[in-house]
Amino acid sequence: MKTRRIAFLGLCTALAMVLSYAESFISFGVPGLKVGLPNIAILFLLYNMGPVSALSVSLVRCVLVSLLFGSVMSLAYSIAGALISLAVMVLLKKTDKFSPVAVSVAGGITHNAGQIIVAVAVTGTEQIAYYMPVLCVGGTVAGMIIGIAGAVLLKKVKIKL
Repeated sequence: MKTRRIAFLGLCTALAMVLSYAESFISFGVPGLKVGLPNIAILFLLYNMGPVSALSVSLVRCVLVSLLFGSVMSLAYSIAGALISLAVMVLLKKTDKFSPVAVSVAGGITHNAGQIIVAVAVTGTEQIAYYMPVLCVGGTVAGMIIGIAGAVLLKKVKIKL
């Protein structure tokens, strides 16, 4: 049973990495704005296997994608966004009052907030925070897209580990 679980988490990590790489080819003309395709896997894991599995895959993906396609700075931004967004998503899911779409939207917005916090800390430029409203709109739209995709996946795919 444990072997199947580890293999499944490895598969989810690989999927999240591929989605992250594919996302690098999508541009919206707004710096820093992404759909968050890897979060489909994270949302699926959060609802099916719990926060520890979602956190594990999220962190491993952040590290591996930064090593393969990014930099140390991209790792800092990625981990900050991943940690804050997952923390909020876990809290909202635990209440059982929010749909996967709403949880995903909150994750999208807070992911951007985490990245802005790191940007301000790294650059010492507080004016970067003025970019947050644009990222909130983007995070809301992206969160809805990922949430809808994740909700469909959660309905269609049942795992037995």
